Amino acid sequence: MKLIDYAKILRSKNAGPLFITFDLIFDSTEKMKYVINNLQKSEISAAFDVDESKIDIIEYEVVNSIKITFPRKHISGDIFDTDIYGCQMHTPLANIEI
Repeated sequence: MKLIDYAKILRSKNAGPLFITFDLIFDSTEKMKYVINNLQKSEISAAFDVDESKIDIIEYEVVNSIKITFPRKHISGDIFDTDIYGCQMHTPLANIEI
């Protein structure tokens, strides 16, 4: 199954002009724990072409959510930036097989 099959909400947004962040919100603790235990930084690294050491994965168990943050390839608003608000960056993450 894909990550999107586990998450109730999966969204991306800027975390300032230099970082992109992803919110994964689950409707159960079991789904969140399954994803946190099986999602690998190497898969995120491959999907977004970012160094694994620069990926932060933070679990917020009290609200059944996970936050993933890493540096943007291009600063928000840069001539090479394809998504100034970072709100359309979640598709590669959604398609990761868990």
